[in-house]
Amino acid sequence: MRALIVLPLLFASKLTSATTSNPSCRCTYGEECWPRASDFSKLESQLSQPLIYPRPTAAVCYPVDHPSGNCSALAENWANGNWRADQPGSMEAPNWETYTLANGTIEACYANTALGVPCSQGSVPVIGVDARGPDDIRAAIQFAVRHNLRLVVKNTGHDFLGRSAAKGAFVIWTHHMKNITYTPSFVPQGAPSGETYEVITLEAGVQWHEAYDAVEAEGRMVVGGASVGGSVGAAGGWVLGGGHSALSPTYGLGVDNVVEMTVVLSTGDYLTVNSHQHSDLFWAMRGGGGGTYGILTSVTYKTYPSLPVQSVFFTANVTSSPVLRDLFTELFHIHPALSDAGWAGYGSATNSTIYFLYMMEWFTLGYDSWYDLYTQYYSGEGQNGANVMFGSRLIPRDTLENQSKELSDILFPNGLTWNFVAGGEVSKINPDSVGVNPAWRKAIIHATFGFNWPFGATSQEIDALVTQLKAEESALHDLTPQSGAYFNEASLYEEDWQYTFFGDHYPMLKAIKDKYDPQHLFVVAEGVGSEDWDSGLNCFTA
Repeated sequence: MRALIVLPLLFASKLTSATTSNPSCRCTYGEECWPRASDFSKLESQLSQPLIYPRPTAAVCYPVDHPSGNCSALAENWANGNWRADQPGSMEAPNWETYTLANGTIEACYANTALGVPCSQGSVPVIGVDARGPDDIRAAIQFAVRHNLRLVVKNTGHDFLGRSAAKGAFVIWTHHMKNITYTPSFVPQGAPSGETYEVITLEAGVQWHEAYDAVEAEGRMVVGGASVGGSVGAAGGWVLGGGHSALSPTYGLGVDNVVEMTVVLSTGDYLTVNSHQHSDLFWAMRGGGGGTYGILTSVTYKTYPSLPVQSVFFTANVTSSPVLRDLFTELFHIHPALSDAGWAGYGSATNSTIYFLYMMEWFTLGYDSWYDLYTQYYSGEGQNGANVMFGSRLIPRDTLENQSKELSDILFPNGLTWNFVAGGEVSKINPDSVGVNPAWRKAIIHATFGFNWPFGATSQEIDALVTQLKAEESALHDLTPQSGAYFNEASLYEEDWQYTFFGDHYPMLKAIKDKYDPQHLFVVAEGVGSEDWDSGLNCFTA
């Protein structure tokens, strides 16, 4: 397999046609419809930054990209989520940088050059726009529409379902949109003057560690995610998919705390959406999924007074798996009571270890604030860098209370992590008030499970693990048929994905999608409207 050399070949003179031979299919790199060099030059003249040419994370290890094949910086930062987010071609989970051909061959770029696999572009987009504001995004969208390009939107690359990448695609990268504005008396556009909120407005590229630092400086806190290094985007896919937090049982999901959003549509329109204007789109974007309705440029969140937090850190290691399983079963059984008492947090279990970190607000002991707890447990540089695939399920209260053994039978044998981030205030909010999956309102726990695999594994070896994942998903589906899964942390193999990810909201979300994206520009795997496309999401079939 020959390594793909992007820069010299990207604008090959043989690419003469400006339109695809099949207008129902998106144009991708290598096809005759691909824009000419002059087309890209014209686009670049309209932008605030030069065009970008993303490469897979490990490309620096290969002489075609770096004459010395120097991997030292790569080795040092491989698992650093913030470093990965700074690379336009890097995904948090590098398996989404690869591409599997129909014959099972995997196109990839591995850091381990001893594997003898030539570095290939895989699913990493070949060219794109480093957007610094709505004007850059509008110009990029108009270019993509004009040339019928396969478009993807990437922020930080923290994406467990490969929605930030596509083979031969054109990418809009929002990572450098970093403005943060604190407003103590914010009035949403179109709202009466008496409707005010104490808010923080984050542009699309702001990450949670940056947001937490900013809001802490104001003596406030905001409902946000928890990950080592805080590299997850705070105003992108996290909130568009729902956005869970250890603070959610007290203040609601991320989408429950959004006051206003700004978005660029496929028509080029730049909208401010809230409860008073374009309220249908505002409803859909609060949980209807990222990469679907338009490109989010900012989110305005409610903030809250910073309060003290009490935490409990628990680890159990045993040599008897049955004993640990009984402990796990009982722990899940008492979670509704823990939820009612105000606890929340995160945990994990294997056949030899149970671990959890739970917290409760309003206590005078423990940590002075959520920020203090966060910086102790989540500071550092970790955040993946491994091949990973997730399955998940939102576990309802009644399942935990009445079927904890059956739940344990499914989840415990292969290990899991759980996010104790529902119940409490999440369950009290009208499930139809925002577009997020209504299953969140009956859940207590968001459980995730999955697998890793070594670099260089064959597609057949990976398929065997997928079969195992599907079996676990199917068993959980049968145990909790009226529940669902979290759109941001799931797999591409969920049964009845429209209902699983979006519940009864799906028909409304689809109607809003069709209204605001008449160009059908935005499509992601198992996102709203993706059923209108072929399996590769390149050809419109509806």
